[in-house]
Amino acid sequence: MKFLKGLLYRLLNLSSSDSRKLIAVPLTMIVVIMVADILTPPSVHFGPLLVAAPAITASFAGPRLTAAIGALAIAAEVLVGMHDRLLETPNVQAGLGGLTLVSLFLVLFSLVRDRQRRELTQVRSMAAAVQTALLRPVPERLGPLHLASAYLAAEAEAQIGGDIYAAVRTPHGTRLIIGDARGKGLPAISEAAALLGAFREAARRSPELPDLVADLEDSFDLTQSQSDAAAEEVYVESFVTAAIVDISDERPALSIVSCGHPPPLLLRAGRVISLDVNRPAPPLGLGGLCEPQYVPTDFSFGEDDLLLLYTDGVIEARDAKGAFFPLERKAARWTGEQPAALLKGLCDDLLQHVGGRLGDDAALIAIRRIAGA
Repeated sequence: MKFLKGLLYRLLNLSSSDSRKLIAVPLTMIVVIMVADILTPPSVHFGPLLVAAPAITASFAGPRLTAAIGALAIAAEVLVGMHDRLLETPNVQAGLGGLTLVSLFLVLFSLVRDRQRRELTQVRSMAAAVQTALLRPVPERLGPLHLASAYLAAEAEAQIGGDIYAAVRTPHGTRLIIGDARGKGLPAISEAAALLGAFREAARRSPELPDLVADLEDSFDLTQSQSDAAAEEVYVESFVTAAIVDISDERPALSIVSCGHPPPLLLRAGRVISLDVNRPAPPLGLGGLCEPQYVPTDFSFGEDDLLLLYTDGVIEARDAKGAFFPLERKAARWTGEQPAALLKGLCDDLLQHVGGRLGDDAALIAIRRIAGA
């Protein structure tokens, strides 16, 4: 009995707060089976049921707690065998051997699972670090602009996706990009990283917006010769839709080059205006299929106007009935609050619309020109 008391004490100390609640299940099972075995005639033996206790423990606890419960179940089987004076019989010994073997396998299973969990935690930590380095939130203030950004991953476990955004300060204003890499998996992430790096470098160097977009197209380098069918398939699927925006400090205007991206929205005095460009260009990465002309379209952007950039994961999000998210109608409720407040409201509405889970990553940037700045 002293052994059982000591083991029980160690069990309670080993378990975490969550495990401490669940550990009552296998402990109660062991006690009930042991008492039932003692109270029934020796010909009726419930000992084999004790294997359920470590099996249940392994589903929520680590190897130490699983081993402790397994040892407690074996001790209970030994006590019952001693009480019934059947400990040396082949049936009881076989039951003890089977219980010991199964407990060892369950402990091994817990060890492997815990190692995989640690590896997954490390991968998630690395993904979070890469996400922070790759997709930094835009600065809250750049020149005469207030900014905010938001990113919603389609998968709860995901940290990195193909949606991108960035803002860069230049001597004459602010340049922004928002885009959506249409490749899949690691290629999409690689393309997103390459595009962001190229944008942050070229945004300050290229004096004109068309030159900047041409530099971004060149950064993909996807027009090189590809011979095998698999490479051709990757080439066809790999591209990025993007909107590149140049907001001037000196005049109340902005310029947009759209490369197959959804049009930004301008929120002004209770109205929502879709900024459709005159001559959209093909998505970045497909310039080798034609000779694109990157022609900017100018729009007015005065004091207290707010510009909303977004990816198609926002407007293509569907509810349970298949209806798309009404971004323009939701954005029309803007009453002049700061960009961060607007994005929080839109993100809450978006998640509510889809029932808490998106079908595609979604990114948004809100930019407001400050009055008197």
